[in-house]
Amino acid sequence: MVATTSSGFGDVKVMRCIDRERRALLDFKRGIVDNYGRLSSWGSTEKEDDKRDCCTWEGVHCSNRTGHVLILDLHGPSNYDPNHSQRLSGQNISSSLLELQHLSYLDLSFNNFRSSTFPKFISSLSRLTHLNLAMNGIYGMVPHQLGNLTNLRYLDLEGNYLNVTKLEWLSHIRHLRYLGLSGADLSKAVDWQQAINKLPLLTELRLHHCQLPQTTIPPSLDLFPTNSSPSMSLSVIGLSGNNLVSSSIYHWLCNLSASLISIDLSENYLRGPIPDAFGYMLSLEDVELSVNSLDGGIPKSFGNLSRLHSLQLSQNNLNEQLPHILQNLMGAENSLEILNLEQNQISGSLPDFTKFLSLKELYLGRNTLNGSFPINFGRISNLNFLDVSSNQISGPLPDISVFPLLRELNLSYNRLQGILPKSIGQLSKLEILDASLNSLEGIICESHFSNLYNLKTLILSYNSVVLDFSSDWTPPFRLTVIGLSNSCMGPHFPKWLRTQNNFSQLDISCVGISDTIPDWFWDLSPRLQFLNLSYNQISGIVPNLSLRLVDFSVIDLSSNCFNGSIPSLPPNVVTVNLSKNKFLGSISSLCRSHFWSGGFLDLSDNFLSGELPDCWTNNEDLNILNLDNNYFSGKIPSSIGNLRFLKSLHLRKNNFVGELPSSLQECTELIVIDLSENKFAGKIPTWIGTHLTKLIVLSLCVNEFYGSIPPNICHLEYIQILDFSQNNISGTIPMCFNNFTSLVQKNTSSGTIEFQRIEYAKFDAFFVGGKYMDFALVQWKGKPRKYKKILGLLKIIDLSCNKLVGEIPQNIASLRGLLNLNLSRNHLTGTIIRRIGEMETLECLDLSMNQLSGEIPTDIARLSSLSVLDLSDNNLSGKIPSSTQLQSFNASSYAGNPDLCGLPLPKCQGDETAARVPAVTDHGIDNNFVENEDKLVTFGFYVSMVLGFILSFWAVFGTLLLKRSWQHAYFQFLNATKDWIYVTTAVYAARLQRKLTSYMVWYIIFPFYYFSSISVCVKKQHRMISLFITTDD
Repeated sequence: MVATTSSGFGDVKVMRCIDRERRALLDFKRGIVDNYGRLSSWGSTEKEDDKRDCCTWEGVHCSNRTGHVLILDLHGPSNYDPNHSQRLSGQNISSSLLELQHLSYLDLSFNNFRSSTFPKFISSLSRLTHLNLAMNGIYGMVPHQLGNLTNLRYLDLEGNYLNVTKLEWLSHIRHLRYLGLSGADLSKAVDWQQAINKLPLLTELRLHHCQLPQTTIPPSLDLFPTNSSPSMSLSVIGLSGNNLVSSSIYHWLCNLSASLISIDLSENYLRGPIPDAFGYMLSLEDVELSVNSLDGGIPKSFGNLSRLHSLQLSQNNLNEQLPHILQNLMGAENSLEILNLEQNQISGSLPDFTKFLSLKELYLGRNTLNGSFPINFGRISNLNFLDVSSNQISGPLPDISVFPLLRELNLSYNRLQGILPKSIGQLSKLEILDASLNSLEGIICESHFSNLYNLKTLILSYNSVVLDFSSDWTPPFRLTVIGLSNSCMGPHFPKWLRTQNNFSQLDISCVGISDTIPDWFWDLSPRLQFLNLSYNQISGIVPNLSLRLVDFSVIDLSSNCFNGSIPSLPPNVVTVNLSKNKFLGSISSLCRSHFWSGGFLDLSDNFLSGELPDCWTNNEDLNILNLDNNYFSGKIPSSIGNLRFLKSLHLRKNNFVGELPSSLQECTELIVIDLSENKFAGKIPTWIGTHLTKLIVLSLCVNEFYGSIPPNICHLEYIQILDFSQNNISGTIPMCFNNFTSLVQKNTSSGTIEFQRIEYAKFDAFFVGGKYMDFALVQWKGKPRKYKKILGLLKIIDLSCNKLVGEIPQNIASLRGLLNLNLSRNHLTGTIIRRIGEMETLECLDLSMNQLSGEIPTDIARLSSLSVLDLSDNNLSGKIPSSTQLQSFNASSYAGNPDLCGLPLPKCQGDETAARVPAVTDHGIDNNFVENEDKLVTFGFYVSMVLGFILSFWAVFGTLLLKRSWQHAYFQFLNATKDWIYVTTAVYAARLQRKLTSYMVWYIIFPFYYFSSISVCVKKQHRMISLFITTDD
């Protein structure tokens, strides 16, 4: 369409642009912010004669016959375009466009016209056939007047913030072929299906993430009214992200089956098996059902889909065996290019894929596949993407070089063994290689990467491989992601990294480097966002990082030998872990950085000193703050209360002083607080119990807190570790400890205390699965121990080494889940809890060095799990109750209680079962003693002994008489000690004589031997009875 002409006489140009429309376009331009000069061709002054013809302006097309503007196409670059930031912007779309009454095509998509209301004037551009306002951030209600645009063929309003209550107006646009309302709120548009059915020419429908209302129309009813029919031309349907659960959506789709080519029902709540009906939609090419709750397998009817190109079923609950799934897809063996079964419960071994010769993308990750790679696996020569990660595949790697077109290979998190074959170096198109978390071994050298010119991502972490590269090696690739954690590449810093100047993620943690970091390393990549050098022995000074790392960075230099001051960080960071190094001095340089959502700062185990800077105001998104084991001093600044999303606060083992700032009560998300081993003073704040109600771990031990324990502390229903030991706390123990719900319940905790974080990097050695695992240092069985993986299982109350008085509340017995109770070194009085046996899970009990009195309750014998007990240095009296547990403890557990007796202490006086020495008188042994000793050996005892002898004698003798083999064995036993050699050589020669002799010996020896045995047994039985009585008492 040309809007200017030449007269043929000289260079005179005839301008065909309508002046009224030119002025309208200039008014439209005035409301636009064009920072990149996209509209520089739009002239606006008389001096710009060459730019006055609007028909030659960028994005403007006019009629060659009338000069009217017909097309205004100012669409911006898409989100995937490198120049996506070069978009037009403005507060409103100017209504001056109403002057363009001949406009038939309007495309302002992918810009930033963030209007607060939908531009209703567009409804008056009645000649529009194409309207595209997608991806602009426009707010407001979609006006029903859009139904006036009866000539529309294409309507795209996706990617805005629009509301639609009814779609009845669509019925007036009967020529519509494309409708895109993705992202609009259609939750009140209950007529959406009926409205779509009235568009007979519609071919493509996109309603992704529209909050579509549920329909409950029974399948037996006709969904379509008598005056309408379904759109038989509809071929593409996108309904993802709508929380659809009703089976009626299947019924609706089945009525469109004749023309459907593509279906997208992903990110819904569809349950049950995949409907067979899909297998009878013979035109289907693309099926997207990912992120639902579908179970079972793939229906056999899918074998009818001979045109199937892409099948996406990831993130469901499919549990069929993989070979069966492939069998049901055999009808698509010549067409299927993409098969995505990731993150299901599919089992079985890897089958033979060779019949699917068109397969280009195969995603099988995060299932339960096992076995090894089949021999014929490498015959899928067209394969571009292969992902079998997070399965149980074992055995060696196949020859990967048979996939010449392979671009992505993910073998991570399996049980693969052996070496990485050198043939992998022939995959010249390979861009991503991830073989991490396997059992690969051997040496990896330059030849493994000889032709990998396009490699961008290399991840070999957590294997037993040795990276052996020459010092002058120049890799053929330029990596963007490098993950080599837990391999072997030390002791020198790898020089080949110097050739990599474009990486954004680098993880060489725990690789055995023991070297000084070279200066060139810090200036390598301007795109660095994730850096992990932890768990090495790298030394040197870390320079200013504020300009060397990009925003939203993750930095982990922990467990090394870095020294000097804390470096300046980028303006926006997510994770900073500099713990276990030799950094010293102040941390005031951190004030210039802002921690983003899920932020984490760990500076523990260094030599940092000085007061904490009062600059935490802009870091409310920080989740984890760990400053343990340094030399910080002074008071905690009040600005720490601005950390509203703080979940874990560790300040252990510093020199902090003063009271806890009241602003800390604003950190209501706190779960773990460890302020132990400082010099904090003052009373324990009451707001801990009223505001920090999510606490699981609260440790204030080894400080200078005084006053009583506030009763409000009992509001901490989730508390599992409460440690106030080694302070100056006085008063009584509150009577409300039974409100600690987590301590009352048994076995209700998980093993770890974890905090979710945003996954900014693909791998991070410090975090596990995108979570931060917290820890605590607690006294367990008398020793300080650090717990991490089982921290959530510990349940401890430690109030030891204080000045508590009064009695131990009896309701502490209701803490049935408690594992460790330590109330030692106080001034507690009264008795031990009577119902202490109800604390069935208790493993450690220390009540020593108090003033407890009375007897040890017999109920304590029920504590079968008790492994540490200390009741020493009290005023306990009476006898120690009898039980296997209590008598197994050392006497020191009961020492310092003068009136306490019984095992393992000396026996109690008057104990009838105690071992006694016979009294020796002038007339010999005291007869009364002998009589008392033998009072159990009565007349009945002797009668029983005689009867037992007779029965036993004839039982043995009669058996020997009747059973010749027993006689022979018995005779051999008696003669073996006398003349064994003689018996064995002469047994057959003098058999009869030996038998007669043996019978005589039998009658003489056996009675004597038997009576001797009975006497010994009686004495042993008597001693056993005496011991039993003593123990029972």
